[in-house]
Amino acid sequence: MLNYKRYKRVPVVDYPEREWPNKEIQKAPIWCSVDLRDGNQALIEPMIVEEKVEFFKLLVKLGFKEVEIGFPSASQIEYDFLRKLVDEDLIPDDMYVQVLTQCREHLIEKTFEAIKGVKKAIVHIYNSTSTLQRDVVFNASMDEIKQIAIDGTKMVKKYMENHDGEIILEYSPESFTGTELPYALEVCEAVLDEWGASKDKKVIINLPSTVEMNTPNVYADQIEWMAKHFKDRERVILSIHPHNDRGTAVASAELALLAGADRVEGTLFGNGERTGNVDVLNIAYNMFSQGINPELDIENVNEIIDVYERCNKMDMDMRHPYAGKLVFTAFSGSHQDAINKGVQAMKERKGEYWEVPYLPIDPSDLGREYEPIVRINSQSGKGGVAFVMDTYYGFKLPKNMHKEFADVIQVISEKQGEVTPTQIMDKFKEKYIDMKEPYHFRKIKIEDLSDDSVDDDEFDTKITLTFTFKGQENVVEAFGNGPINAVQRAMQDVIGFQIKVLDYNEHALTQGSNAQAAAYIHLLDEEKDDATFGVGISSNINRASVRAVFSAVNRLLAKRGEN
Repeated sequence: MLNYKRYKRVPVVDYPEREWPNKEIQKAPIWCSVDLRDGNQALIEPMIVEEKVEFFKLLVKLGFKEVEIGFPSASQIEYDFLRKLVDEDLIPDDMYVQVLTQCREHLIEKTFEAIKGVKKAIVHIYNSTSTLQRDVVFNASMDEIKQIAIDGTKMVKKYMENHDGEIILEYSPESFTGTELPYALEVCEAVLDEWGASKDKKVIINLPSTVEMNTPNVYADQIEWMAKHFKDRERVILSIHPHNDRGTAVASAELALLAGADRVEGTLFGNGERTGNVDVLNIAYNMFSQGINPELDIENVNEIIDVYERCNKMDMDMRHPYAGKLVFTAFSGSHQDAINKGVQAMKERKGEYWEVPYLPIDPSDLGREYEPIVRINSQSGKGGVAFVMDTYYGFKLPKNMHKEFADVIQVISEKQGEVTPTQIMDKFKEKYIDMKEPYHFRKIKIEDLSDDSVDDDEFDTKITLTFTFKGQENVVEAFGNGPINAVQRAMQDVIGFQIKVLDYNEHALTQGSNAQAAAYIHLLDEEKDDATFGVGISSNINRASVRAVFSAVNRLLAKRGEN
């Protein structure tokens, strides 16, 4: 049995005056990518300088205005990377380069050496303030821990005097979620006062969920409590940095935005220590799905994935939100049917908004293709197979035909698992379009016998039908009310049993002068009370219809075992 009694419950915040549950996210936050620092340090094989440059260029292309590029005072490769960005003029004029450092003078001094020539920089200092770390790591009092933060702020002020460029201070009480709120506020206020923060000289106060310790609502309470208790909220840019230890970092970030956070630090697709940082793209795409501009250029998720996987040497999980190969895929038959109907309704209604069951956003808005939407396996239903035939190949199968053809595909899927669209089309050709034995239609001559001046019940169409039976050519004549009826009469005389057309459908497959048409005939074997569909295609609709009749006749004979 699990020894759950070893663990004590992390206390929640006693904060009944919370207001965040009644709010909605209205706009995108300030985004800060920490892929090149927090994300990179968690890689089995950290990025080399060239890979960091490629990743940095991606972040620029995506529209990030703040990027934490590393810990240049503690790592030579990160120092060299930053110098490369400066020397090769790779930093856009409107971007803030963020650098992390502990509150130690020699590290802060080297940090300022590294950012020499950077026009806009965020110097990010931190020290851990949590109850547990004060006890077991630092063995220090509250006042001693607070003094570390104050001294770090003083040192940044000292070295920025000789820096030719804009400096914004960022302070993080690391392990914030394990820190008593009044004490966290006290330390942050001491930093703000020491810096001389004001409305025109803001400080980024970053409140990290360094280790996710409780449910997202508790983090939201902590953020709102801090936001409302700063003595001058206008001098603070309130930032969050959630981790994903409990698997709820995205929810924590979104609730924290409701609670008053202005800024989010995270990584692309959530890479980071342990279970990772918050996934900034997940949040951004969530906003996009709600009609909010995410303020990032994320239309081509495949390009982002490509750089991410190559530089991080990590594979994207197939179920990763928005980016996984299977997230716009439906295996369930009922889901496939709903998607099919939703897409068709969208086309017919030409509505202003995207509304398709099981697809919260249009995959094409992310640079994804419609091709992966529906996958067919043994759990799929008739709607999915019909959707593939329509979406991929333009065949709009009559509704009564959906189950008949789905049963054909079901046999394959039960043997091999997933069935690809190509296999589905190949089987469609085999079972319908290329069903040309034993009777193979060759040509038809149609004569119109109608006379508008005479109103009678006589047949108005004569056909001369040429076909082969097991390779032997035959020619027959027949009369009927239209070409299809005449061909039906001719063929039932040939095959020796009564057949009846239950339904007929046709549609254009392509457009233009060489357009092809598809025809579908639902044909009943009246003697056996058994029906099946036939399909024909041609640039001539009459020929397509006749081919459909022959296809259906051959299928009926196959059912009788006479093929």
